[in-house]
Amino acid sequence: MGYGAFAALRKVLVSGLFVSWGYTATAEPVVIAALGDSLTQGYGLVEWDGFVPQLERWLQANGAEVRLINAGVSGDTTAGGAARVEWTLTPDVDAMIVALGGNDLLRGLDPDLSRANLTAILSAAETSNVDVLLIGMQAPGNYGPDYKQAFDTIYPDLAEQFDVLYAESFFDGLASGGDPNVVSQYMQPDGIHPNAQGVARIVEALGPSVLELVKMSGEQG
Repeated sequence: MGYGAFAALRKVLVSGLFVSWGYTATAEPVVIAALGDSLTQGYGLVEWDGFVPQLERWLQANGAEVRLINAGVSGDTTAGGAARVEWTLTPDVDAMIVALGGNDLLRGLDPDLSRANLTAILSAAETSNVDVLLIGMQAPGNYGPDYKQAFDTIYPDLAEQFDVLYAESFFDGLASGGDPNVVSQYMQPDGIHPNAQGVARIVEALGPSVLELVKMSGEQG
């Protein structure tokens, strides 16, 4: 029996036991693993202010019964995510946020490799019957138009191929009309990682997409 089939069967059996014993099962929270890099992990912030804790609080404040697992590893590439996705998808995980690719860009890695790694991650989720929100990433222009085209199309292509939820960018909440002076106030001194206020804006922008993920997973649970 495949891992995904085992996870699904386990949930069915547990539900059946509650019915056979005459108990009414209370709704359990949807468990979401956030697979990512330092942006997910909360680099440079106290734990309370990190992306995962802030997102979990936002979701709960908006009525979601949800528990988030911080599966962010600082410095991780898409290859790192692909290498650890199997043990991230434990039987209790109902859904996954995938936010990887920034470190691939910092290293100028071949977009074909990034695409292959993200494909492996989404394939693992599909096998495990886990819903996914894929968060896109855009390459800077200094790599040239061919590189940018090849990289930027990875995320919408894969979202369509695997029929998963898609958010265009982790940083949409910081866009502010593209004014760098406005964006800078929401960043840490390194100019790469958001500060606590920046994370709050990111969560506000991504929150509705994650609520949709929670709804999808809850309906399947």
